[in-house]
Amino acid sequence: MKLQLLESFICAHHGLVTLDAVREAGLSKTTWNRALNDGRLTLIHPGVAGVVGSARTKEQSIAAAVLAAGPGAMASHRSAIFLWDIPRPTDDPPELILPRRSRQATLDGVVVHRPRDLRDLGAVMRRGIPTAKLLRALCDLGAVDPAGVHPAVGYVVTNRLASPNSIYTAIRMHGRRGRPGVPALRDALEDWMIDGKFLDSELERRMKRLVKHHKLPSIEFHPIICGYEIDFRVVGTAILLECDGWEFHDKQRHRFESDRRRRNELRCRMDRCQLHLGDAHPAAAVGSDDHRPGAHQLVDAAGARHRVIWAAKRP
Repeated sequence: MKLQLLESFICAHHGLVTLDAVREAGLSKTTWNRALNDGRLTLIHPGVAGVVGSARTKEQSIAAAVLAAGPGAMASHRSAIFLWDIPRPTDDPPELILPRRSRQATLDGVVVHRPRDLRDLGAVMRRGIPTAKLLRALCDLGAVDPAGVHPAVGYVVTNRLASPNSIYTAIRMHGRRGRPGVPALRDALEDWMIDGKFLDSELERRMKRLVKHHKLPSIEFHPIICGYEIDFRVVGTAILLECDGWEFHDKQRHRFESDRRRRNELRCRMDRCQLHLGDAHPAAAVGSDDHRPGAHQLVDAAGARHRVIWAAKRP
């Protein structure tokens, strides 16, 4: 077989070649069989082979399954989550959706889904592979790996791949009675809410957990103070808490300047102590006599002392 005739196809499909591509290049099935017999190609699925010497990667196994399943097939569920760059176990099987329930595809080692829910099933290309859209993949993930939904949602939100509000919209779209996967996604999203409002960052989520776990004073989420939306206000005190990380603020000049103006105005107009909890350090920690890791004594504008747990990310 003259593999150079198929070079562009092979490069675009992770070292794979199909019988259909061979025929489109003007070669015969006999040529295909000869290449399999003499070891230049290794059969992966019927009509799909890997070129000898190509890297055997997870992407290649997913791409081979999608090619073998035929037109309309797309990577889905755990495979789609992986292709969206969300961490997954290395032993996940290739997984795909066939939108047309009338079609059959039985492939060794591949999980094939033929869902009743056909909403938002348009494929997008991820690493050269037709892949389910991110929000659809999150809805589907809970049907096969409910425990994996919480970390996936955390990764999506903290890396700004999708907002909590868009995930909520997807839940409403797909959340009919008996629809597998959506209950796990709904539970995971609740971890990113306080008082019906969506959290903006992993630090805010940690702050929510710390307040509950350590029975700290009650907090109000996203109050409006002097026309500014603040992350948290410790109820009954003058303490305001901001939970934004180094990447979000200090590395962006315009956000840094905006934060400085806001802090100065709040101190002058309201005599409030604004504590900025970030990736590097808590801005107002003045020492600690608490033996719990990360606990600091903080002083509010009135001089009263409060213990607040630092919700910063660890390096």
